[in-house]
Amino acid sequence: AIAAIIIYLVQGGGLQLSLKTYQWLVLVGVVPTVLAVVILLIFVSEQRPSPAGSAHRGLTLNKLTTGFDTRFKVFLAIMAVFTLGNSSDFFVILRAQNLEAPLIHVVLMLVLFNITYAVISLPAGILSDRLGRRRVITLGWFIYALVYLGFAVASNLWQVWVLFACYGIYYGIVEGVARAFVADSVTEEKRGTAYGLYHGVVGLTLLPASLLAGWLWQAVSPAAPFYFGAGLAFLAMLGMMALIRE
Repeated sequence: AIAAIIIYLVQGGGLQLSLKTYQWLVLVGVVPTVLAVVILLIFVSEQRPSPAGSAHRGLTLNKLTTGFDTRFKVFLAIMAVFTLGNSSDFFVILRAQNLEAPLIHVVLMLVLFNITYAVISLPAGILSDRLGRRRVITLGWFIYALVYLGFAVASNLWQVWVLFACYGIYYGIVEGVARAFVADSVTEEKRGTAYGLYHGVVGLTLLPASLLAGWLWQAVSPAAPFYFGAGLAFLAMLGMMALIRE
């Protein structure tokens, strides 16, 4: 919302982000980061690790994955498949501009996305407690696949508005529930390592995902990355339903 106000005040409804607007956005974005660091340094204390922690030096990938069951490892593999089609959200913004959405509209679409994300997150968590994490994650990926198909075939601005809202629904459903799935799948003493492996798999797969999406955008069409992402999301859904037990 703050970004939308800045863009409106600095350049109105222009289609392209000017250097002056960009500088203001960066400046305003840096302030909360600096405040967060100051608060961490002043008010947050951390317990020093025990000397026994030195025994974990020189860990290999094989040692890191020791102690995790097949179910968790299969989930990581399925996440890699899904993430390979889940390129940077920058491509969603590019698609909106490709469909001639004014810059101020794109920013407001992102505001709508974040509002939807925030509203859906809590009900999604409650639903996962009742139905199980696997079912809710699968539902989220199904919505993601439909949204990406929508971005591939969209031709009007109003469709992009609807898709951004639905994209927020996907995020609200999956982001927290996937982390809860990780926590449920491992013992408490392995939870930190499990989160590290989970985010490592996602992070390492995001780079080739974005590179591949960029190539598809340039070599095939702006719709191609979204068809590809939707296809891998459907494949990941099938993997969750067939290979992961609740």
